[in-house]
Amino acid sequence: MLELFLRAAPLLEKAVLVTLGLGFSAFFCGCVIGLLVALARISPYRPLRWFAFSYVSIFRGTPLLIQILLIYFGLPSYGIVMGPLPSALLALSLFAGAYLSENFRSGILAVDKGQWEAAWSMGMGYWKALFRIVLPQAFRVALPPLGSRLIGLMKDTSLASTVTVIELTRVAEQIGAATFRYMEMFLMVGAIYWFINQVLTILQTWLESRLSRRYA
Repeated sequence: MLELFLRAAPLLEKAVLVTLGLGFSAFFCGCVIGLLVALARISPYRPLRWFAFSYVSIFRGTPLLIQILLIYFGLPSYGIVMGPLPSALLALSLFAGAYLSENFRSGILAVDKGQWEAAWSMGMGYWKALFRIVLPQAFRVALPPLGSRLIGLMKDTSLASTVTVIELTRVAEQIGAATFRYMEMFLMVGAIYWFINQVLTILQTWLESRLSRRYA
């Protein structure tokens, strides 16, 4: 297996960078989308609430693989042509945004209403109170599910291989097909995914501990 690993190492090195870049980029974009959707879900305006509910329902209720395929193969029928990587990034971001919106929403709702009232009594407007008082507390509550979503998203990047993105799973398929050593290749790639997610888990645990001490 060592010989196979050394042979695959140059491709795996590039694939790891693609996987990490795709995962972190989709998580960042998903956080932006998720926060906006969460705010729409708790908005006093019914059209915004219905739009946000519909978005979450669609993207949480359909498989990510179908969403990737629809964007990559379906949108060109309407004149919208995107490359493999942008297609995968868009699908992963929209998919993650639906789940992250619920994490943010639950975190915001967990903050005591008295925090809002105290901020308003000090003359803060809605947005200032949200970003300076509510969101820092909501983030601490939402951190565990946010970390889990990032870890899940790193694994979901493997589905980008279906639209020819050269990430870890795609490299395993290619080298496995060339050498007929699928078992070893997928075991190696599985170990790399595990290592990445273990590092993220350790970072999440450290951040949770740090925030707990800060707000103790």
